[in-house]
This record gives sequence, structure tokens and C-alpha cells, in this order.
Amino acid sequence: MRRSSCPRHVTTHRRLAWLTLAGLLLPSIAQAELPTYELSIRDGHFTPAQLEVPAGQRFKIVLKNIGQGPAEFESTPLRVEKVLSPGVTTFVVIHPLRPGHYPFFDEFNPQLPEGGILAQ
Repeated sequence: MRRSSCPRHVTTHRRLAWLTLAGLLLPSIAQAELPTYELSIRDGHFTPAQLEVPAGQRFKIVLKNIGQGPAEFESTPLRVEKVLSPGVTTFVVIHPLRPGHYPFFDEFNPQLPEGGILAQ
């Protein structure tokens, strides 16, 4: 029987270090693989007005406020709310959706038409 030249505690620490590193890197790799959609908001108007996404899959929406005032991306059925100052870009991750239509709106401009996400 051959013995390792490293003490047992050193091997255990190395294994723990690799597992920790893998645990830190995997979420960022998984996040990078999410399908991403861009949505611009200018003074309450969304471009595009409707996003078409696959049902049953998580995805990311990159939100850009290109208007002069604050904007708010809000969707009651999705339970998402994000306020953006002028010129700000941010994102939201949306959980897998069942097929259907999910409206969103800018709460600062409630008189304007809603946008929507169509999950197919």
C-alpha cells in the first residue's frame, strides 16, 4: 500500500479549496448563459412594446432608461419592480413562465399603454 507524501489535512484543505472555487464560479457561469432581452424606456414608452420569450425558461431583461425623467419597470403578475434614474441601465432576472401574456408598465406614466411579455 502506497502512502501519499502530503499529510491528510493538506489534501482535505486542497479539496475544500477547489470545491469552494467551483461553488463561486458556477453561479456566474450559469448567469452568463441566460437568454437576454433589451428593453428601453423613454418617458413611459417601452421599446420594444412586447418581448417574446420561450415558456419554461429563466431569462434576463436589460432595462435602459433613455428618457429625461425617472422610469419604473413594474409587473404585478411577475412581482417585479425596478426604478431607474435617467441614463441608468440595470437588469432583472425573470423566473420560468407558463405560456401566456404578462403585462408591465411604467408607474410614473400610468396613462400610457402597457408593454408585455409573451411566453410561448
